[in-house]
Amino acid sequence: MGYYLNSVQVFSLYKSEVDSPYFVDKSLLLKELFPLVEAGNKHLCITRPRRFGKSVMAAMVGAFFSKGIDSSSIFDSLKIAQVSENGSTVESTVDERFDYREYMNQYNVIYINFIKPANTSKNYDEFINSIETFLIRDLRKSFPDTDYWEGLSLADFLGLIYADKQEKFILIFDEWDCIFHKSYTSNEERKSFINWLAAMTKDTGYVALSYMTGVLPIAKYSSGSTINNFDEYTMAVQPKFSEYFGFTESEVDMLYDRYLQRTASPAVTREELRIWYDGYHTAGGARLYNPRSVVKALSNNCLASYWTSSGQYMEISTYIMNDRADVKKDVALMVAGEAVPARVEEFAATSMNLTTRNEILSAMVVYGFLNYEDGRVHIPNRELMDEFAKTIRERENLGYINRLAMESDRMLGATLKGDTKTMEEILAFAHDTETPLLDYNDETELTAIVNLVYLAARDTYYVEREDKAGEGYADFIFYPERAGDDGIILELKVDDTPERAIAQIRDRKYMLKFQGKMAERKRHTGRVLLVGISYDRKKKVHHCRMEVVQIA
Repeated sequence: MGYYLNSVQVFSLYKSEVDSPYFVDKSLLLKELFPLVEAGNKHLCITRPRRFGKSVMAAMVGAFFSKGIDSSSIFDSLKIAQVSENGSTVESTVDERFDYREYMNQYNVIYINFIKPANTSKNYDEFINSIETFLIRDLRKSFPDTDYWEGLSLADFLGLIYADKQEKFILIFDEWDCIFHKSYTSNEERKSFINWLAAMTKDTGYVALSYMTGVLPIAKYSSGSTINNFDEYTMAVQPKFSEYFGFTESEVDMLYDRYLQRTASPAVTREELRIWYDGYHTAGGARLYNPRSVVKALSNNCLASYWTSSGQYMEISTYIMNDRADVKKDVALMVAGEAVPARVEEFAATSMNLTTRNEILSAMVVYGFLNYEDGRVHIPNRELMDEFAKTIRERENLGYINRLAMESDRMLGATLKGDTKTMEEILAFAHDTETPLLDYNDETELTAIVNLVYLAARDTYYVEREDKAGEGYADFIFYPERAGDDGIILELKVDDTPERAIAQIRDRKYMLKFQGKMAERKRHTGRVLLVGISYDRKKKVHHCRMEVVQIA
């Protein structure tokens, strides 16, 4: 056993996941890899946003195939063992039987997570030299009979070992692209790294399988045929392997049942998990949850934004602070709850100089900030919406959008006080701001503006818009997160009166939805504010009215 070769660390990493209370068994991925390993010289790259389980799955692949340690204590109880014995599982209808033990712990596995050497190195040479030094040391210890001399390349040494021993290797390169986010690497050094990967993997008899993960697609990094041997699987374009990265609806159901059994005083509802962490879609149409955040929320018994940022492209402000390609307006619309049309090209994220609108939106999809579906992009869930809202409120250089967001504290305060005059003034400001966000011709556009001027409400409310309520659809329902806070039901009208809007709230029994949701969340409120907002297109003025309903 070595540092990178047949390392016991990869076994320990995956075992800690299996032993965790909110583990999800995705071992059937291995069954998809068996034919590739049998054929040999196969190469695949899994591209997913951060926090979508890429490293967990890479550790699973390494722990299963590696000769470093007997891993039957893990895998004999997982789904891969069940399908081997029975021919099918709930998730699989394949009627075939195989012995997974024929593959388990039968291969020399080189497992490298590139994040550690990238973070501990001061420059590219130090990064690549540290990897080669450790790996050559491992190989020399495991294959002492194979000649090695100073200056022999790592790829050639592996080739000699194969020639001498007919030993094949499985290469697992996790987070392969992290070096591209380091400021110390030049474009020439990035090309050098691509060539290093190509030398290790391309047209080599010693590779049974190359399994690579990252955030970015590899194709655009490679000129010509340098590294075209990899089959790439991305979330937005290829449906294959989708179920193994991210949590499916049924998996979150299972975890939530486990949470209820383990937690004395559950503070998280199943619906809240959907609101906060669902919203991603695969090319095959499956809905996915952010797995890291789901596990954190259940483990901590607390809903929160568990999004963590690192690297040049991991901050939302990177994409919008300079308003390149007028993306500022798109972001404002998405924060207001709209989806915007886009042509997503996942290769665009590889650019170090994003300039066009589609490049920027594409990069935001690749990194997981946005979801792409049916030719449109949108903010997928409450967790990401909070990150966008925070950025808009903190960045003064976002101009009119920042000013609208900053007015949202005043708008919420005025609403809670029943100060309809101030509410009308803020809406007039939003409409007349120096760069109008929208043409403001119908209720959809009025809805977007209202969503922005109530941005601050998201700190203490869960805000639903255009949701089925009673006998119709309420424009906005504000569910308080804190016990005792006022609830708000808000209806909009264009070329009508705010009194008619409030009458609609009553006539269509929107209160029933509010009361049902509050009971489900086991929270109470003293009263509900019925808010009507209208806009007169001819006179270009807003009117606001309010009624208070006391809840027993």
